[in-house]
Amino acid sequence: MLKEFREFVLRGNVADMAVGIIIGGAFGAIVNTLVSDVLMPPLGLLIGGIDFSNFYLVLKEGATAGPYAALADAKAAGAVTVNYGIFLNALISFLIMAFAVFMLIRSLNSMRPKPETSVPPPAMKDCPFCCSSIPAQASRCPSCTSQLEK
Repeated sequence: MLKEFREFVLRGNVADMAVGIIIGGAFGAIVNTLVSDVLMPPLGLLIGGIDFSNFYLVLKEGATAGPYAALADAKAAGAVTVNYGIFLNALISFLIMAFAVFMLIRSLNSMRPKPETSVPPPAMKDCPFCCSSIPAQASRCPSCTSQLEK
């Protein structure tokens, strides 16, 4: 069993997948930082200085009654909340990451050589004298025995 596991791990596609997962995780962290630290603060400023990560809905009050100034205060009080602002940050992160992966795959596909589409010569042709269908390589029509040009 150990030998089979070693063969499985040493196959090329498993190593490639592992590298892809590691790079994908690092890329995800970069995109999350881009969204939460670069894109969301100016967007929040445009809509009145609101931080999206503090958008939440209180379902049940905590030990101390609300309103709470921030999500951290609500969590510290033990309130049950729906954190839709954090979901918005995650959704925007996903859309940016999906677009970046789309652009990467699109650029990789454009670098691939395009397959040549050669049209095969026709297998049959028409006799210009009797209009019967004959093989394309025929030099004489079998129906009317006329000499044909190649």
